[in-house]
Amino acid sequence: MMIRIAAQALGFAMLASAAFAQGVPTLFKIVTPKDEVVIGVAGTDLDTLAKTLVANGQITVWQYAVHKAASGDLEQTPLRRVAILRQDTLRIEPYTSPLKVLPLPP
Repeated sequence: MMIRIAAQALGFAMLASAAFAQGVPTLFKIVTPKDEVVIGVAGTDLDTLAKTLVANGQITVWQYAVHKAASGDLEQTPLRRVAILRQDTLRIEPYTSPLKVLPLPP
């Protein structure tokens, strides 16, 4: 039991510290019964993200959306912080965008 709790805490700490890291995040698509949401998480992979969601029941991440820059170019930008709940998530998949992906806010 103690090992499981320690593993869950470590997974959450890794995800939380990665979310505050500088640089371009990895994008993922979260599929729910109602909709799909594109999120950005820095410094993590699909397995770590999924394990953290299962272990903690929820995660708070940045939702990404397409936005037109001042230059007129389209880019993926952080829109708002959202909570993803384990029971509402059907699937998490990597998401690739042909657009420039902006870094997470500080």
